[in-house]
Amino acid sequence: MAVIVARNTDGDSKTYPVVEMEFHPEANQVEYVICPARIDDEVAQKARQVALDVANALDFVGLLAVEMFQTEEDEILVNEIAPRTHNSGHYSIEASYTSQFEQHLRTILNLPLGNTESKVAGIMVNLVGAEGYAGDVVYENIEKVMQIEGVTPHIYGKKQTRPFRKMGHVTIVHKDVNEARKIAQEVKQTIKVISK
Repeated sequence: MAVIVARNTDGDSKTYPVVEMEFHPEANQVEYVICPARIDDEVAQKARQVALDVANALDFVGLLAVEMFQTEEDEILVNEIAPRTHNSGHYSIEASYTSQFEQHLRTILNLPLGNTESKVAGIMVNLVGAEGYAGDVVYENIEKVMQIEGVTPHIYGKKQTRPFRKMGHVTIVHKDVNEARKIAQEVKQTIKVISK
């Protein structure tokens, strides 16, 4: 899971909701980011506090993504940190009151921090190059996923694809996180990042 902390130079800080990350078993890349994480509230509060503690200990200014593991005993273990806008917060463009990108500007300009809560559940699906394809990129079936309500593709503008290269992401928003996850699976199975 991951928590993004926003902290300005005055030391004001806020956390985004805990997100759950599902990884591709072979590529060891995030395939899905699920917000909110489907975990107990107590564990979520503990994870948010751990992320705040890390940001405060570093006297960090900006946006800090704190990736972590939840053990079977509900301990929170920090895996790594990323001092920037992050893949685990891309869902916030459509799902949050304040996107991670706007929040980053607020933090470094020492402006009041925006609302980090979500308006709706958000799932981010990474778009990566399909295995067996390299060259000029083609987003097969992108028009089909654009017909699904609550689905927004973000293409990064990279001209060349190769297996498992991050080429974009798709955000799915829905009032129900489990329904959003089902739609995310449909999106993942429909759109293919291939080459000419």
